[in-house]
Amino acid sequence: MPTDRVAAFSIELTRYLDADGHVLGPMPDFAANAADLIPLYRAMVLTRAFDAKAVALQRTGRLGTFASSLGQEAVGVGAASAMATDDILVPSFRDQGAQLWRGVTPVELLLYWGGDERGSDFAGPRGDFPISVPVGSHVPHAAGAALVMKLRHEAHAVLSIIGDGATSKGDFYEALNVAGVWRLPLVVLISNNQWAISVPRSAQSAAATLAQKAIAAGLPGEQVDGNDVIAVRACVARALARARSGDGASLIEALTYRLSDHTTSDDARRYRDDAEVSAHWHGEPIARLRQYLVSQGVWTRDDEEQVLARAAAEIDRAAEAYLATPPQPVSAMFDHLFAKLPASLAAQRARAVAEAADDA
Repeated sequence: MPTDRVAAFSIELTRYLDADGHVLGPMPDFAANAADLIPLYRAMVLTRAFDAKAVALQRTGRLGTFASSLGQEAVGVGAASAMATDDILVPSFRDQGAQLWRGVTPVELLLYWGGDERGSDFAGPRGDFPISVPVGSHVPHAAGAALVMKLRHEAHAVLSIIGDGATSKGDFYEALNVAGVWRLPLVVLISNNQWAISVPRSAQSAAATLAQKAIAAGLPGEQVDGNDVIAVRACVARALARARSGDGASLIEALTYRLSDHTTSDDARRYRDDAEVSAHWHGEPIARLRQYLVSQGVWTRDDEEQVLARAAAEIDRAAEAYLATPPQPVSAMFDHLFAKLPASLAAQRARAVAEAADDA
């Protein structure tokens, strides 16, 4: 039967540094001077120091369940560094690197993970959304924010970061569909760390790439090496510029690996081999960029010791401030739900306040 090809697609992968920090080709303009990449390195080190402290606090009963971004620091830092101040970040629950870069403080993040919603009242990026723990449900919220920007004729964009597991959710597909139809200023970044809790990437989707899921929505899709912070920044910057100019949404799949458990309530040794994890330490984002900076003569052992000490000191101060923050009264769980509490909740509030007073 005679046939005609009506469409053809391809997915491209962007990478500037290999796993050992060697240059693979011409650098983007922002990376032409290796010393200009040092802030990205410092931000990734700070993110890893924050994660280590948060895990330690959880293990000693002073923080709630926490999701580490160990091995994925380049995704958050690279993406956030590409954003403009007035862009909006709609994060998932493993995007502290992006949030710290955007100006969310370590104290605010610790408060949130400690169960105190005052941690979501950011002093810095007031337009950014709070952490979303439900998988994929924040992508439609991001599309809604992007629609507002379009209706207001604002030259800004929205960046939503999701995990690979979220691409199996209906929320993701619905958001991509409207983003394509309405040409929304939205960039959806998939942090593909190869595991949706205990479900491997191979069992999640038969698609050759997650980036190609953009095709059905009429969007451009691409892959980027998620352990190469230079590549992440370059790809996200390009997609955000496209969104701000009115050319619509994009989907980017960042290929990385979750070196930690899914959260502190998980034990990944039950479903993956230690050998697999060990192999992925080669080429992790911090070591990769450090090797490049050293090769370019802009980073020394003294620099490394100083950045580690400064990051540890900053996070230690944040932990002390978090632990010293007086808890909210029990009434706080009722006070931010409604403009006027329904009678049933008002009665519960009164009872909770009375019981707390009796226990005091």
